[in-house]
Amino acid sequence: MLRIVRAFWHDQRGIALILVSVMLPVIIGFSLLAIDMSRVNNLHNDLQKAADAFALAGAAELDGSSGSWIRAERAMATLVSNDSYFSTVGTNGKLTLTSGQPGGTANCNAAGNISWCFLKAIPTSDSTQITAANLTTYVADANVATGEAQTRFVQVTVTPVGFAAIFPASFLTGNAANNGFNVSAVSVAGFVSGVCDFTPVFICNPYEMDANGTNRAGGYTLQQAVSDPAVHRRLIELRKVGNGAAAGPGNFGFLEPPPGVGNGAQALAETIATSKPIGCYESGHVSTKTGQNAGPVQDAFNVRFGIRATGGGFNSAEYGPASNVRKGAVPASKGNQCPQYNQLTFYGAGNMGLPRDATTPYMSGRMGDGNWDLSTYWSTNFASASRPSSWNATKPTRYEVYKYEQSAGLVGTASAGGEVGTPPNACQPPVTSVDRRLLYGAILNCNALEAAGNDLSGHSTNLPVEAFGSFFLTEPVASASDDASVMVELVDVTGANGQGTLNNFLRDEAQLYR
Repeated sequence: MLRIVRAFWHDQRGIALILVSVMLPVIIGFSLLAIDMSRVNNLHNDLQKAADAFALAGAAELDGSSGSWIRAERAMATLVSNDSYFSTVGTNGKLTLTSGQPGGTANCNAAGNISWCFLKAIPTSDSTQITAANLTTYVADANVATGEAQTRFVQVTVTPVGFAAIFPASFLTGNAANNGFNVSAVSVAGFVSGVCDFTPVFICNPYEMDANGTNRAGGYTLQQAVSDPAVHRRLIELRKVGNGAAAGPGNFGFLEPPPGVGNGAQALAETIATSKPIGCYESGHVSTKTGQNAGPVQDAFNVRFGIRATGGGFNSAEYGPASNVRKGAVPASKGNQCPQYNQLTFYGAGNMGLPRDATTPYMSGRMGDGNWDLSTYWSTNFASASRPSSWNATKPTRYEVYKYEQSAGLVGTASAGGEVGTPPNACQPPVTSVDRRLLYGAILNCNALEAAGNDLSGHSTNLPVEAFGSFFLTEPVASASDDASVMVELVDVTGANGQGTLNNFLRDEAQLYR
């Protein structure tokens, strides 16, 4: 008997079945937990990808210009539609995540399956979350005009969706009555917009609205002006912002040159005169340069017209003139010299540059009505040469005429007084890689910036840009004084309604930050 008991005690046959029976609930539990972890991970990935897509779509419109909030909402509503799986809502666990367009008037809003806030900044540390408690530190101003200019980021939060666990979730949540929990996702994206190879110039927006929502340019916005030929052919008289001079619509000044260019008026003038500028500027972070003497700056503009700098300088190929320098002037003395400004005779018999507008009813007499004398200009310079018939119905811009002279081979045609548009051989060879008659600059809402305490005639930093633009120089700068006029015609701007001619300069990038 004792032997039988001892044999039974040492018999190990069938022990695996006992161990499996004991561990089977644990094995099944871990299997269910692994399945749940996979399901909830897939759900969170779907929600996170949706949040990222919404944030990137919205951030791509946050260029700091007017209407950026409503454009961001439109982009999120129309460009993004993501599916998520394994939630307790939707059809068989499939939920299509969408947004909506509440109108672009609020700095924080919600629509569809997401909510969002437009932010002016984010915490420096990724471990610091943006919550309801600290949101006021980072959210853009509730006033649309101010907030849009501040906005650099958008935070998108997906509305939490339920997840039903197979594994008893009460062990995880501590709620015996609930076998599930909610899953959400948050994403922060920002927009970096800028230009490279741009001249360090800013132009005060001639179409900037005042505090009452009106302006002195006929009520047009900058974007409306560039899309309407009757408006953007208006001639604009720019004047330099000097020390103590107020910066307002129609003024221009200088941006901080890129590192390595050097200080002083001559270095600044060289960065304006060159055909190979190296400056890059972001739309939310430009800095103005303290006012400089205007003398070399006048030369920096005029070398583009085949006019030799007064004090020498600008004698290398990168400072060459445009390929069409017709300006209504011939040298006072004969010969194919490269003249200085004071050696030119303007508007002599039979010579005519691009004329100014007939009247200047806008911007206190510094913006014309767009009605300029095309017929006399054409007959003076090109006699009976044909021109596009469409110009008879819609008057072209001066820039269009200038470009047509080049494409039609009329640059070398002599006017009645003997002027040709070809630069003198004694000047540097004409630059053909870029259009030297175009002035590129950052367009600032100077009234609003100065009202906010910025000194645009001095050194102000981190200024938002309404748009980057190009302006056609219609005539040389006549004076070296600080109140000298630079006559320009608006050609194109970045952003809404832009014509696309500045795309080669643009460096736009929406990127995820969190």
